[in-house]
Amino acid sequence: MLTSCLSGQLTSPRTTGNTLTPSVTCFYRTYIIMFQKFITVGTVFSVLFVLIAVYFNSSPENELNLRLKHVLQGLIDVESKFTSETPKVAVGYGACNDLFVEGKNFLQYDESVLAEYHEDINTLEELKRVFAFFFRHGAAAEQYVSNSTLFDELVAIASQMEGSRYSIGGNAPLMGHRMSIEGCEVLLAATLTPRLRLSLPSTLKVVGGVAERDDIHLILEYKAGDSWGPFTAPRANRFIIHNDDNNPVISSLEHFQEALKTFEADLLVISGLQMMDNYPFQQGEKLRRLLLVKQQMLSQTSQTRIHFEMASYTETELLEKLMDLIIPHSDSLGMNEQELANLVNLYQFGNVSIVSDSNPRVATVLDQMRQLLRLVRSSSSGKAGRRELTRIHVHTLAYQAILTTDSGLWPHSDIAAAKASLTAYRHVCATPQVDPDKAKLIMDDSFSVSRVSGSSDRVVLEPQRPVSCWTEDDLQLCVAPVLVCKESVQTAGGGDNISAAALAMQL
Repeated sequence: MLTSCLSGQLTSPRTTGNTLTPSVTCFYRTYIIMFQKFITVGTVFSVLFVLIAVYFNSSPENELNLRLKHVLQGLIDVESKFTSETPKVAVGYGACNDLFVEGKNFLQYDESVLAEYHEDINTLEELKRVFAFFFRHGAAAEQYVSNSTLFDELVAIASQMEGSRYSIGGNAPLMGHRMSIEGCEVLLAATLTPRLRLSLPSTLKVVGGVAERDDIHLILEYKAGDSWGPFTAPRANRFIIHNDDNNPVISSLEHFQEALKTFEADLLVISGLQMMDNYPFQQGEKLRRLLLVKQQMLSQTSQTRIHFEMASYTETELLEKLMDLIIPHSDSLGMNEQELANLVNLYQFGNVSIVSDSNPRVATVLDQMRQLLRLVRSSSSGKAGRRELTRIHVHTLAYQAILTTDSGLWPHSDIAAAKASLTAYRHVCATPQVDPDKAKLIMDDSFSVSRVSGSSDRVVLEPQRPVSCWTEDDLQLCVAPVLVCKESVQTAGGGDNISAAALAMQL
C-alpha cells in the first residue's frame, strides 16, 4: 500500500504553504486508510458479538422462560388481592388412607393385556385391562374392586414396594384441609379409626362414628410419557382402586346432620358420592342414603351456599340419581374436563362417556359450561326446593375456567381462578414455591371464547395480566393459565385442592 502511494505521488507537484509534501501526505493517507480498515473489521466483530448475544438472549427458550416468569408474577399479583376472612365451611363425606405407588412398576404387563373397560374389577386380569384403558388416555379414574381378597393382596404388595407411602385421603378431608389453610373454619364429616383421626390437621373439627378399620385407596400414579407395555401416558394422572366399607354408605351422614344444626355454615360441600359407584348395596339402600343427602341439602337456609364436587363416575344409574336428587339443589358445581364432558353427555343423550379429550381447547370447555348451565336449569325447573345454579368451576391441566351468574353471591372470580392455577402447581409439585424453571405453559397464546358458528371473539393471553375475565349478558367468565408442573410428585387430590382453594376465595 505504501509503495503504491509513494509511486503515485512522485509525479505530483510540490505543495506550498502549510500543505504536506507528497511523502508526508502519502504516509498520512496510508495511516488513515489502515485505521479505517481496522475500525471496519472491529465494527464487524462487535456487531457479530451483539447479534450472537441478542440471538441467545432472545432464543425461544429464553423468551419462554421470561413469559413464564411474567405469567407467574401476574397470577401472584392477582392472588395477593385477596383479603383474609374466616367463613364457616362444612364438608362431607368420608375419609380414607391413601396408599401411593408408581403405577407402571406396580402392575406387571403381559402380552395378553388389552385396553378394556370393566365396570366391576374382580380379577387381576380385569384390573390390568382397566388400568391400560385409562392409562393410554391419561384419564383419571376411580374403580371399585369387588374381590376383597384380591384387594387385600394388592395392598399388602403395594405397602412393601420401595417408594410407596400412606397419606390421609378422600375428597372431604383434602378439600377441608385446603380450605382451612386458606383461612376457613371447617367442619368435616368422616368415619375414622382413632389412629387416622389423629393424622388429620387439628384445625379441622371432625364429626362421625368410629371405624374399626380404615378404608384404603390404592393410588397408581404415573407421569406424562410413562410407558406400560405398548401404552404411553399422554399426561400425568392417577388410577385409584378401592374396596371401601364406610365411604359408600356415607356412614357419617347422621352425625354430620346433627352438627350442622348449630354450625351455621356459609358453605356446605357435598363430595365423595362416587364411592357409591358399583358398590353392592342392599335393594333400595343406595336411593335411601341419597335421599337423606338431599334432605340435608334442603334443610340448609338460603344463607348457606351449597357446592357439589363431581368426580369420576361410571355407573349411569348413580349419575341419573345425582341429576335428580343432588345437582338441582346445588348453587355451585366443580369438576375436571372429563367430568364436564361426561355430565353434558348424560344430560343430552342419557349415556356416559368414559373418557374424553384430556387437553380440550378453551372454547370447547366454555361452550360445555354454558351448555351445562342451561341443561341443569332446564332439567331442575319445577323441582321443589331447587336452587338456581350460579357457579361452575372446571379445572383442566392447562387452565382454570370459572363461570358465575351472580357476582354478589360469588365475588372475586379472577382471584379464585388465579388461586386455583397456583394451587394446581403447588399441589402437583408438592411445594409452596412456584419455580418457573420446573413449569411449562400448554395453554395457547390466545383462545376463542366459543366454537359456535359466527363467533369470532378471541382473547389474547397477556403474560403480565394472565387472568382473562369478561361478561356475556348475565354471565361472567374468567380463565387463567396453569403453570404445569414438569416434575410431578402427586396428582391424586389435585382437583380437591384446586376446587377448594377457588371456593375459599369466593365466600
